[in-house]
Amino acid sequence: MRLEDLTQRRPYNAVSDFVDANVARGLGDKVAFRDPTRSLTYKQLQDATCRFAAALRALGLKQESRIALALVDTVDFPIAFWGAIRAGIVCVPLNTLLTAEQYRYMLEDSRAEALIVSAPLLQTIGPVLGKLDHLRAVVVCGGTAAVKETGPHQTLSFDVLIASHKAEFANAPTLSDEVAFWLYSSGSTGNPKGVKHVHSSLMVTAKLYGQEVLGIGEADVVYSAAKLFFAYGLGNAMTFPMSVGASAVLLPERATPDAVFNVLKSQRPTIFCGVPTLYAAMLAQPNIGRGAGSDRLRQCVSAGEALPAELGLRWKDKVGVDILDGIGSTEMLHIFLSNRPADIRYGTTGKPVPGYDAKIVDDQGKELGADETGELIVRGPSAAEGYWNQRDRSRRTFVGEWTCTGDKYIRDADGYYRYCGRSDDMFKVSGIWVSPFEVEAALASHEAVLEAAVIGQTDEDKLVKPKAYVVLKPGVAADGALVETLKAHVKAAAGVWKYPRWIEFRNELPKTATGKIQRFKLREECAASGAGAEQAA
Repeated sequence: MRLEDLTQRRPYNAVSDFVDANVARGLGDKVAFRDPTRSLTYKQLQDATCRFAAALRALGLKQESRIALALVDTVDFPIAFWGAIRAGIVCVPLNTLLTAEQYRYMLEDSRAEALIVSAPLLQTIGPVLGKLDHLRAVVVCGGTAAVKETGPHQTLSFDVLIASHKAEFANAPTLSDEVAFWLYSSGSTGNPKGVKHVHSSLMVTAKLYGQEVLGIGEADVVYSAAKLFFAYGLGNAMTFPMSVGASAVLLPERATPDAVFNVLKSQRPTIFCGVPTLYAAMLAQPNIGRGAGSDRLRQCVSAGEALPAELGLRWKDKVGVDILDGIGSTEMLHIFLSNRPADIRYGTTGKPVPGYDAKIVDDQGKELGADETGELIVRGPSAAEGYWNQRDRSRRTFVGEWTCTGDKYIRDADGYYRYCGRSDDMFKVSGIWVSPFEVEAALASHEAVLEAAVIGQTDEDKLVKPKAYVVLKPGVAADGALVETLKAHVKAAAGVWKYPRWIEFRNELPKTATGKIQRFKLREECAASGAGAEQAA
């Protein structure tokens, strides 16, 4: 389907493009997804999604009902996701690393009538299931042995449920701009927000970024360390490969460097998608080499946090493949600013993806010129419809055609965008804005540093200065001499006023499930402890 047709209000169900079209053009026997124990062809996916759509209707769910997915990355995820969309039922994937209380909040907030859950997650989520008034059924993926009563609702086996229905189902008569699924934001400030996306946005991002920037084709095999439950992984490992009849590799376990290397070596993907933290951890492994284990690797992608230039250059030198750094958001569904294979400038986020416009504005909304720091706002056809039941936040974020990102950026004279940090992470030193990312990148460029996080901290004179939390590479000893060396290194690399007055060594940094550093947790920790000049090294 042409992009201009997708963006017009018309009858359209996304499953027809991503599943049915691949079978219709002769790719039914091709593997669409492979996890450690199973593979799923496009025809098998089509049949399973028809069965699951019929099963949801048999459970009493109607078009526009909502179901939640708490699923690790296996072939069950695409079956459940596309089966729901086939039935016109709104699918709500949930982070698989939440607490019971966080699951309770999201299930109550979404009023999900069914929960599709991986068996290993029942231990966490089970205690809250009996407290959910809207829940009709819990469907467990992972074998009948895991099925037990967890509340007044029905508790069913995913495999048994699918097997009990025929592979026949007429796609629900949805519209291109009808809500198809939600994704919950990370909730770094307050409770997570349900971000509502429409049917057409899935193919829009697949065409504009997946095909036009990444150049994905039918012969590609994709592995995304970023999981399917959030926007970046959903595009990387599902909609992008499916949009062209390619294949994806899924890993249910945590994407540690060893696990990722094993996937790269055994599955030989052509495209690998990660986050800066993972790339840094992989580069710290002594056995990394060309292709990072995959002799077919041709392209790497990074998002979630800005990629330090030094990290990208080291990866290119060691692995022999460039990393395309970009920025996206849950609100925009995927990447809207990016470097390109033939136009890479490490240390920047590149330029707007085709089909998107971006500009940098001040606090009054006035557009700024080159080399001026302000908030990045963006417009494009994949913007969310809004937040669920949060009208004030929707109005502040979605302003006409423009979406406010909350990210501070500079655009240089050549049109490349350079990340400065989240609006609430920025601070001033001697009246000059300091980007935590810039100081972190300078620290990470030192051979002893694996990763770093920087916040603003008041000194004994109540003036704000940078404080750094540093994770060292394996085998490096933390001592006073290294502290002074790192301070001098930042002075030379980033500027004298930007160096961290305090450096604290940590074994790890607080992060979201998607690998983003949670600087707000470090700020809260500092505030609670009354940390200040007495901690100066």
